[in-house]
Amino acid sequence: MTPPTGRALRLTVVVGENDTWHHRPLYTEVVHRAHAAGLAGASVFRGVEGFGAASLIHTTRILSLSEDLPVAVLIVDEEERIRAFLPELDTLVQDGLVVLDACEVVRRPGRGGAPEGTPAR
Repeated sequence: MTPPTGRALRLTVVVGENDTWHHRPLYTEVVHRAHAAGLAGASVFRGVEGFGAASLIHTTRILSLSEDLPVAVLIVDEEERIRAFLPELDTLVQDGLVVLDACEVVRRPGRGGAPEGTPAR
C-alpha cells in the first residue's frame, strides 16, 4: 500500500476551503477517495493566505471578511498509482489546481528510519 523509498510522484490538489462535493468539503472527498483507491496516504493543509484564478486574496487576518482559504491535499505514491487516480479528480475538481511533481521518498514512517515510537532527532 505504501511506496518503497525511492522515486515517486507527488499529487497536489489546491481548492478553496468552502468548495463542496454533495454538501461535503471537497478536500474531504478527495482524501476519502484516495483512501478508497488504496493510495499510500493523504494530508490536508490549510493556507493562511492566497489567491487563485479570480485574483481575490483570501486571508486569516482579523480585519478580513474572507474565510474561503486555500486548502492543499498532498498525496505521494508510486507514479502508476497516482496516474490511475487522476480520473477521480476529473469528476471532483472543477475550479481547483491539480499538480504532479516527481519526488524521491527518502524516509517513511515505520521503515528505513527510527522504530515507531522513537522521537525524531
